[in-house]
Amino acid sequence: MTYVKKCPECGSINLIFDKDRGEVICRSCGLVIEERVVDFDQEHREFDSEQGEKRRRAGAPLSWTKFDRGLGTDVGQKQDIYKLSGKERNKFFRLRKWQYRISTAIERNLKLALAELKRVSSYLKLPKSVEEEAARIYTLAVQRGLVRGRSMESVVAGALYAACRRHEVPRTLDELSEASGIDKKEIGRTYRFITRELGIRILPSNPVDYLARFASALKLNAETQSRAVEILEQAQNSELTSGRGPTGIAAASLYVAALLNNEKRTQREVADVAGVTEVTIRNRYKELLKKLNLMEKVKKSKRKLLAEVV
Repeated sequence: MTYVKKCPECGSINLIFDKDRGEVICRSCGLVIEERVVDFDQEHREFDSEQGEKRRRAGAPLSWTKFDRGLGTDVGQKQDIYKLSGKERNKFFRLRKWQYRISTAIERNLKLALAELKRVSSYLKLPKSVEEEAARIYTLAVQRGLVRGRSMESVVAGALYAACRRHEVPRTLDELSEASGIDKKEIGRTYRFITRELGIRILPSNPVDYLARFASALKLNAETQSRAVEILEQAQNSELTSGRGPTGIAAASLYVAALLNNEKRTQREVADVAGVTEVTIRNRYKELLKKLNLMEKVKKSKRKLLAEVV
């Protein structure tokens, strides 16, 4: 990296390099003169290679869900108190107190945050790989100072949502909001902020990923689910999915497939499962019928269903 000698804004030579953020900053006017482009995956590959070597020598696996990656040690455990005499017990408490005092602010933050991350992950029944990825994202966010000014819970939820998107595990902002107790708009803002600042590349969600969960919740058979996949593929070929929420278009496809296979489900039931409004289901439903020429098939299916009821 090439450094300038003077600030182009105020002409000051009082420049400083911020190692944590990788930026050259003018201390007089605060102008960011040079900024490093962050490669999220490359940074972690380098960190893993350095820390992982130490851990492998010790014969234990590394884990991002531990604030010290499993490399640190604690001074005893609480159950050890009962094995100690009076003087040794006082020494035990004194050592534990000083161990806490010399720990950094980042370590204390990670202790609390990773416990919250595990709780939310367990509530959402997320796989271990997603939990590890979310802990990895949160750890780097803390190291880069991105948590400052934001609630710990919102950053945890944003990191979990980013990890779900990277691993293609379908979870909606509404589900994360319910699990964490944070407003979904706040989670969305935090998610966009940390992915932008950390340079995390995330592909758009695929509506097909949500079909299995929605179909299971609505108790639809495998044939209806396969029909919904076909409808979604046709919609993607017709560019109907562009600019539309993946959950809404997935739920509408299931609704149409259920009608075609004579499995009646109301728009209210489908909307509740997908976490969208009935208006969204109705609008996507009308678009699918019109663009994919399914109007006659749905009418025929409804007449057949009505005849069976009568």
